Amino acid sequence: MMVYRFGWVLVLIICSIVRCRMAKGNYTLDSVRDVLVREEDSIIFGLIERAKFPLNANTYTQNYSNIPSFGASLLNFVVINTEAVQAKGGRYKNPEENPFFPEKLPPSLVKPYPFTQFLHAGASSININKCIWKFYIDKLLIQWFDSLGDDGNYAQTAASDLSLLQAISRRIHYGKFVAEVKFRESPKKYEPLIRAKDKEGLMKLLTVKSVEEMVIKRVEKKAMVYGKDVTLNNDDKKNETKYKVDPLVVSTLYKKWLIPLTKDAEVEYLLQRLD
Repeated sequence: MMVYRFGWVLVLIICSIVRCRMAKGNYTLDSVRDVLVREEDSIIFGLIERAKFPLNANTYTQNYSNIPSFGASLLNFVVINTEAVQAKGGRYKNPEENPFFPEKLPPSLVKPYPFTQFLHAGASSININKCIWKFYIDKLLIQWFDSLGDDGNYAQTAASDLSLLQAISRRIHYGKFVAEVKFRESPKKYEPLIRAKDKEGLMKLLTVKSVEEMVIKRVEKKAMVYGKDVTLNNDDKKNETKYKVDPLVVSTLYKKWLIPLTKDAEVEYLLQRLD
């Protein structure tokens, strides 16, 4: 447990260093890819944390929450109120952060940090968290859990969901930074497609299959390393297939949702790039 916590803290420190560099505007294709690699760690550890609980379906039903003057699920309640507190602390002044309920956010109460304006002015209008929310609830959770278990820890489950959802959202919306870097490197390739509103052409230009396949293989291997149960006995064979999170779930998550949605964010950003 101590090794796991130390590893998680180390990941957070590294991520903070990388994000600090990004805040100063040092964006290159290599640097943005480094951020995406670090986000893989956050997502996998988020999956491991969420896997401590069963499905706990009551977390996602309005009928169970029955919160006065609030007609939605416990997860909605936790996310909306947590985002409100974080907004007051200035979280969503960072262009890398995108709230799930932007219409519910109060203004920030802290002095804003002078983040570098690297993205095009219309970037803030691109928020696909509704799509992320839908696939997480309707697809990922259902496919992830073989049994409809329930241990009553609904608030804790919602907190784990929120951390994981935010990590997934950061990864996907970072596609805006990827798109801007790629555009600046080869504007003549992108400008005709943007003017023609050619989504299919932009998607084709952005897609590098070899890189996508490498990412899918890497996250599956990371899940094997990070999620393997560690014991002090020498009987490794018994532990080879015991993982806190099924590595196939992680690779499928990236293949079917995270990579496609990241490219959707890239395309939506580029379509506004010349406005």
